Amino acid sequence: MTISQQAFLRDAMRRLNLTRDVFATRIGVKRRALDTWLLPEGSQEFRAMPEVVQRFVSEIVQNGVLLEKYTQSVQDGPLRDRIAVEGKHQLVSVDQFTRESVEDLFRVADMMQPIARRQKISRVLEGAVLGNLFFEASTRTRVSFGSAFCRLGGSVCDTTGFTFSSMAKGESIYDTSRVMSGYVDAMVIRHPDQGSVAEFARATNIPVVNGGDGPGEHPSQALLDLYTILTEFSRLGKLLDGAHIAMVGDLKYGRTVHSLIKLLALYKGVKFSLVSPRGLEMPSYIIEQASRNGNVIEQKSSLGEGLAGADVIYATRVQKERFANEENEGYTPDFQINRAIIDEYCGPDTIVMHPLPRDSRPGANDLSVDLNHDPRLAIFRQTDNGIPIRMAIFAVLLGVEGLVQHSMRDVTWQHPTHIGPDDSAFHGLD
Repeated sequence: MTISQQAFLRDAMRRLNLTRDVFATRIGVKRRALDTWLLPEGSQEFRAMPEVVQRFVSEIVQNGVLLEKYTQSVQDGPLRDRIAVEGKHQLVSVDQFTRESVEDLFRVADMMQPIARRQKISRVLEGAVLGNLFFEASTRTRVSFGSAFCRLGGSVCDTTGFTFSSMAKGESIYDTSRVMSGYVDAMVIRHPDQGSVAEFARATNIPVVNGGDGPGEHPSQALLDLYTILTEFSRLGKLLDGAHIAMVGDLKYGRTVHSLIKLLALYKGVKFSLVSPRGLEMPSYIIEQASRNGNVIEQKSSLGEGLAGADVIYATRVQKERFANEENEGYTPDFQINRAIIDEYCGPDTIVMHPLPRDSRPGANDLSVDLNHDPRLAIFRQTDNGIPIRMAIFAVLLGVEGLVQHSMRDVTWQHPTHIGPDDSAFHGLD
């Protein structure tokens, strides 16, 4: 088998649209055995999948058609062409995706997991240069994109803020984009103005990725969020079709929720509970778009009412930097998501997510730190997933996803079993 067994099994479950429990029954094994096959190879409980199981699963998904995820059929064409913007291999909006193309991207991300987990290395982008142009504050997104590009063998040039850019001297977006295109092979752009990244993209033919355009969109964040939800649901034996998703906080200016709800709307029968302070409701045009596929959208003002029975809670901070006036100072204490309210209204298998950063200062009333040791909190698993997703984005846009698997080799350095000091509390979660 030329792909990892974890990617092989996850892909089989996605294609068959089966939970882990049902899939285990379908292939005639215990759920615990399946769980050990899906664990990272560095885990103490990891077990190699028997070859007979691999052959049986391949037969179930029609004689090995599972492997076609890395070599798209002539009829469909390469993934980079199917998500192209006006013929260009760029990622500006999640509107470029269908459910099928999203899941194709996730199969590439599955393939990237051994590299993201620091077990393997690949040099398929050796010699390529990424321009990280961040005209707005960023830590996670900027470093994550840079790390993803480097882990595929590329190198990164960064610029941050307007102060040290020629745009402070009056240079246009068009000129900046065209000039940078002569220096780098791909660009990630973050800009405070909605629509600005699309303007950058129109001025060049090289791959451009939207790293966040003001209150507009944040496609890569939404993709990693959806990938996290599907991964967590696989572990919990749930399907996204028919799930209950609660989105809480600043839904007016929060670009992550704008992109995520569009992707979630590709699935069927999803119930959305939108909970926000007055004046920070989700824009109506996004609600209209998310209402397709038989999805139900309910807007709530009570936090408890919105969280009741949710499979996923997605919290966002107040985007004060986007307020034209001081129209809203933040969340009141009765709007804070903490362990007490989740215990009261949600079950033990609810997933709690946040795009980060969360405001942990006293009085901010953002997602509470008292959830830090609660396995329902998925925020760090969520951020970790940013690497394989962004690696997949670069590999697809630059047309090298078919080369990655055969280019992998073992790492030569030592790395910790658990990245964070508290991660052992979640040992066995995958």
